[in-house]
Amino acid sequence: MLSEVYYIVRSKADGRYLTARPNEDTSGYLLLFRENFDALTYLNTHAAEVANRFAVESIPGTQLGSLLQRWGFTGVGVVTDPLLPKVDFLQHS
Repeated sequence: MLSEVYYIVRSKADGRYLTARPNEDTSGYLLLFRENFDALTYLNTHAAEVANRFAVESIPGTQLGSLLQRWGFTGVGVVTDPLLPKVDFLQHS
């Protein structure tokens, strides 16, 4: 996982990352995509009316740990199917 490049979605307005939040009390799971086009597909399928308010950024796996720690995320959600969506959740330790 560390040697791979992932894609994340970030708000152009306030810089926040797209997350999955199982409940409102947690900071949630940072959504990761394996390909740039998967992130774009996710946005266009599930948020077409606001997709232009987001940007897709790449991040190397080696920087994930520090990003999770800095923003206080619970873990990551790797989106394996952007159309359904199907997400595999991994908790950060």
